[in-house]
Amino acid sequence: QVHLAQSGGGSVEAGGSLRLSCEVSGDTFSSRNGYCMAWFRQPPGKVREGVASIDKDGSTTVADSVKGRFTISKDSGQNTLILQMNNLKPEDTGMYTCAARQSVGYCHTGKSFEWWGQGTQVTVSS
Repeated sequence: QVHLAQSGGGSVEAGGSLRLSCEVSGDTFSSRNGYCMAWFRQPPGKVREGVASIDKDGSTTVADSVKGRFTISKDSGQNTLILQMNNLKPEDTGMYTCAARQSVGYCHTGKSFEWWGQGTQVTVSS
């Protein structure tokens, strides 16, 4: 069983920054083979959307709406996912959730993810 524990988030004014973290623990087999990890968000009243992904080799994808402002990365131990969010805008408000799957093929937010974090609220005021 794989467990994802999120931290970070909160409220900030437009133009500010927040950092989200997501620690993956549990399944030794999956850990050895590496994870495809991603961040998703669900704005109020809207469907969930992919924000960014990162594969076991460090390759990333980032949604156009956050490109140049958000950075996805992993810590040196490879099992903590980070989303650094700069120059936040009110439209970035939403519930942010991390996800992971075994790394097979191209890693992107359109894949079906097996494990999910508990979600954390990000609110950006104008």
